[in-house]
Amino acid sequence: MRKATDLVLTIAVLAGALGAAPPATADYRAEGRAAGGDRATAVRVAHALLARPLDLQLTRVRCERIAAADYCGLTLSGVKFHRRVDTAAFRAEVGELVHGAFAVDPAIAEVDLWVTVPANAGKGAVVSGDFALPSSATVFATTVPRALASTAIEANAFWDPKFRAELAQGTDG
Repeated sequence: MRKATDLVLTIAVLAGALGAAPPATADYRAEGRAAGGDRATAVRVAHALLARPLDLQLTRVRCERIAAADYCGLTLSGVKFHRRVDTAAFRAEVGELVHGAFAVDPAIAEVDLWVTVPANAGKGAVVSGDFALPSSATVFATTVPRALASTAIEANAFWDPKFRAELAQGTDG
């Protein structure tokens, strides 16, 4: 372990002496939220989307590459918003996230976005194994192909009626 530490220090000293810039610090928020078979694209998408403050919590960015196209999924939390959100603010946030993902890479063919809330499994419920009950429920979901990104993000959206009603009144999640 001491040899490894000495090697790292030696490299840092040499880099400083040669005028090389130190490596950029990792974006741990983007790294922690990225997943999927095309993790590199997921990290870039997460980094781009997390560059500005969000009203909702972006919990996961998952990208998969099939042939020459990427398909990305964005998961948001439907609880504990960063500020009070109404339907208009929610729609604006969803639109910005979808467009922001498409802007990262022209190879992204489709963006799926869903909002989940914790499900109440009930006291004593089985939460793992063959008889497990779901631990979360989807309250909003949409699939946006790149070709339709500029026209209708909500064209084929699913809305949970209770979640939609809460947004209509304005909610902190």
